[in-house]
Amino acid sequence: METGRRTRSQVIADDVRDLERLGYAQQLFREMGGFSNFAISFSIISVLTGAVLLFGYGLKLAGPVINSVGWPVVSLFTLCVAASMAELASAYPTAGGLYFWAFRLGGRTWAWITAWLNMVGQVTITAGINVAAATYLVGAVTRMAGASPDVAIPLFGSATSWYFQLTVMVVLMIPQVLINVFGIRLTARLNDFSVWWHIAGCAVIVALLVVFGAHHNSLGFLFSRVTTVTPLAAASANLGGRTAPALVIADVTLPSPLFALVPGLSALYAAAPLLLVFVLGLLQAQWTYTGYDASAHVAEETVMARLNTAWGVFLSVAVSAVVGYVLLLVLTWTIPRGDVAAAANDPYPVLHIAYGNLARGLGHVVAVIIGGAMWLCGLASITSMARMWYAFARDDGMPGARLLKRVHPRLRTPVWAIVVTSALAVAITVYAAAYTVVTSISTVTLYLAYVIPIFLNWRNRRRGRGEFATRATAPWSLGRLGPAVNAVAIVWVVVITIVFVLPPNELVLWTMLLLVLALAAYWRISAGRRFVGPAGRA
Repeated sequence: METGRRTRSQVIADDVRDLERLGYAQQLFREMGGFSNFAISFSIISVLTGAVLLFGYGLKLAGPVINSVGWPVVSLFTLCVAASMAELASAYPTAGGLYFWAFRLGGRTWAWITAWLNMVGQVTITAGINVAAATYLVGAVTRMAGASPDVAIPLFGSATSWYFQLTVMVVLMIPQVLINVFGIRLTARLNDFSVWWHIAGCAVIVALLVVFGAHHNSLGFLFSRVTTVTPLAAASANLGGRTAPALVIADVTLPSPLFALVPGLSALYAAAPLLLVFVLGLLQAQWTYTGYDASAHVAEETVMARLNTAWGVFLSVAVSAVVGYVLLLVLTWTIPRGDVAAAANDPYPVLHIAYGNLARGLGHVVAVIIGGAMWLCGLASITSMARMWYAFARDDGMPGARLLKRVHPRLRTPVWAIVVTSALAVAITVYAAAYTVVTSISTVTLYLAYVIPIFLNWRNRRRGRGEFATRATAPWSLGRLGPAVNAVAIVWVVVITIVFVLPPNELVLWTMLLLVLALAAYWRISAGRRFVGPAGRA
């Protein structure tokens, strides 16, 4: 194969030399082209996962306006984050990605913090994707079989039992883990296939609903505000026979500490002003836009990495923005009879829309398309998660690093990193016991990991000292627009970090505080003395 006037092997040789200059030897199999690199991030973003599973979340709080206005708002700001990350991916094409960038731009402390945030985010996003797939699959199968959504299941009670859904999640993850273990080639091919599955799947769903849909609402309906569940109700649970703001941890329900600390919060949440329900509902779109750092994490397996990883990061968000917006508008436009409450309160709102509009057989087609997309999304997420943990273990940044950094001599994959992180994804799901909590944790931790190197790059460029991306060091460059785009990205991450730790996701707030305290203690007791930074520090 020719790449310009150079052969593929010559291009790969340049990539290997780039990696050596950054301090690492080539260990992983460099097989991915530009499309495959884009495909892994596009597959993890997966508009047929995030936008579908959290469709009812935003709809309950704010109504149709959360899709028609909220999605493009989030898309625009997320593109600023993605563009800022793409420039850094072009300058430093390593599997460590974010934490390597943070080290070069700010030193070992920043690198260590970024790594842990990224690793927690990678585990929780994989957990969120796969428990979403399990939840959806249970709903799809019961609906296709004509059974009640809460049909009785031996040992588990009903099909809506959280622990039954966790069991289905584990069953779904087993083949994902095996495929990741037994070869990057098969994983890359499935990620390529995933792109076409998502794009063609969205096109089929849109066409079916537009042409054959029984219900088409007015244009004005798309911009209407309807609150069917107030933020107060969403943040409440049964506490000894009364419904009140609560903190739910697995099977334990406690009175909400935050509502006790802020007395006026109950009145605000009960009033449900538009600004509050709108920003809370943005979790639907923002969680969908997570995981696109995957393109950076597979940089050492990508040909012509300095350009292809950058385009992979940026284009995965840009293409998802367009495809996702068309899908959401059509889904909202075809809500049966314009009954927002019925759609929002259905455990599987997109299936409610599909079966409420289409003949039963066509509804089955929609259900299968979405289920396949979710499984492929989980497959890609495990790939990215394992590469990040492998990269940090390679630099002895965590307990158990000796095991996690092992690469199988024949398969050329980080087997233990794949297996251990997949087990952690299941464990965090047991702890969270609510899908939106898992998604909020992944959104907050991942975006904090994204913004640290962006902030350091912006700071260094502004000061005119230290390392920062330039046209000379990053072939994919923002040029003069860089500082402004970086600043917008930083402000946006600060905003969503505050919003997504608020009730009804209060558990995220306390989880993040515990995480910060645990990391601070670990750094002070051990890691601060032992961790020296990436191998490429020279």
